[in-house]
Amino acid sequence: MTRVKKAVHALKYRRSLLKETKGYRFARSKKERAASEAMVHAGAHAFRDRRDKKNVFRRLWNVRLNAGLREHGTTYSRFIGAMNKKGMKLNRKMLSELAAQRPDTFKRVVEKVTA
Repeated sequence: MTRVKKAVHALKYRRSLLKETKGYRFARSKKERAASEAMVHAGAHAFRDRRDKKNVFRRLWNVRLNAGLREHGTTYSRFIGAMNKKGMKLNRKMLSELAAQRPDTFKRVVEKVTA
């Protein structure tokens, strides 16, 4: 088998890899093999969590919306059901923003849906 020396490209890869893993603990920030493994896992988690973030935010909006609705004597489930029956198309993000920042506007929306 021929001898392979670590020349410019391999060293450049090592340098960039260790720069990316700066701040990782133990061997993951110092040794090439461990750093490479750490980057593979980091990439997998980043890919997965970009999608999970959407679910986390939707849950947050639902909780905020439910809290705002309970002040007006209804629940999230009843409100969403009534909204669907009336054919209203307001998304949960906007409704939760209204509940948190513009309670008077939110109250009018709730009255219109539940009436």
